[in-house]
Amino acid sequence: MNTASELRNALVDQIRDGGWITTARVERAMRSVERHLFLPEADLEEAYADKNVPTKTAPDGTCLSSASTPGIVAMMLEQLHVRPGQRILEIGAGTGYNAALLTHLGAEVTTIDIDPDAVAHTRKALERAGIRGVHLVEGDGENGVPRRVPYDRIIVTAGAWDIPPAWFDQLVEGGLLVVPLRFRGTTRSFAFERRGDRLESKSVKLCGFIPMRNDDGEHDIDLGGVSLRCDDDQDITVEALGSVLDTPRSELWSEVEIGAEPLHGIWGRLAVFETGTCRIMATDEAVRSGRAVPVIPMLSPAIAEDASLAYLAHRPLPSREGGHRSRLGVIGHGPNGDELCARLLDHIREWGKDRSDRIGATVVKKTAATAGRGITKHDTVLCLDWKG
Repeated sequence: MNTASELRNALVDQIRDGGWITTARVERAMRSVERHLFLPEADLEEAYADKNVPTKTAPDGTCLSSASTPGIVAMMLEQLHVRPGQRILEIGAGTGYNAALLTHLGAEVTTIDIDPDAVAHTRKALERAGIRGVHLVEGDGENGVPRRVPYDRIIVTAGAWDIPPAWFDQLVEGGLLVVPLRFRGTTRSFAFERRGDRLESKSVKLCGFIPMRNDDGEHDIDLGGVSLRCDDDQDITVEALGSVLDTPRSELWSEVEIGAEPLHGIWGRLAVFETGTCRIMATDEAVRSGRAVPVIPMLSPAIAEDASLAYLAHRPLPSREGGHRSRLGVIGHGPNGDELCARLLDHIREWGKDRSDRIGATVVKKTAATAGRGITKHDTVLCLDWKG
């Protein structure tokens, strides 16, 4: 049986070789901090697999919190650019593993969690690992921790739909906020730098996180075995779209072929250029019956506009050496389904030229002057752009 040290080093080798770790400092921290001490219910193999580990579930089995995938943890630490002596605020204590890594990087760490169970778990885990000096607070992370301001860095460990004023105000000028931000049905980990009255993205990475509690800026529209996830600022309604999938189908197919590569660059383009971008989710039964066949059934981009809908689809190609491949296309419904299909097809072809995700963003506080200039949230406006 492999020892904890052997498993930990093998894990770090794996995520380093996968490009998640890019600096020696983060690599040393992840080789030094013993993740299994923060996951006492998991066996060693589970603790040192590059997978998330559920830590709390609801009675219906819904996962309420989990230890993030180590590769994503490393990626966000790299985005954070921690320097010794910096004051760090972590929103979401989780298991305490992140706080331990930040401490190893030489930071002065304050971590806050709304869940008393998570706070108790973190306290015990830090003691078990011999990590001292972490300031642990029970409370709503939306308010930050005012008594320990200012912070050079703020890192958020759950999927946020908005950026509360406290995170903005408690960050020093030039400081970094790393946050998994939800918008238009997708999530990106943004590293934002504070520049006066705005936050400007310095790096953007694909990620997925459990949403923050009571963070309700999205809503789902039920289409019968299929649903659309939309932002609250979008004029997408069940009254307009409730029967859209019962209308005749339009199809357009591109020459763009894909294998196993991610498609988030297409979603990013849509979020920047199409105000009706949302997420389509189809149940297994809906896919089997042909009611809706998104490229990834529960996680595909779509455009909704008035009473029409178009979404990303694929057509499998004959198997050949090198694995399964598909051709990307679009399926549309509704009176303007053909037009939406054509627009989405143009985005597929543009993405197919270099298959990049060049999304960037600026965040400003919502005022009468800024509302409506981008994705309008409760407290901020997210202004997306496409680099290059």
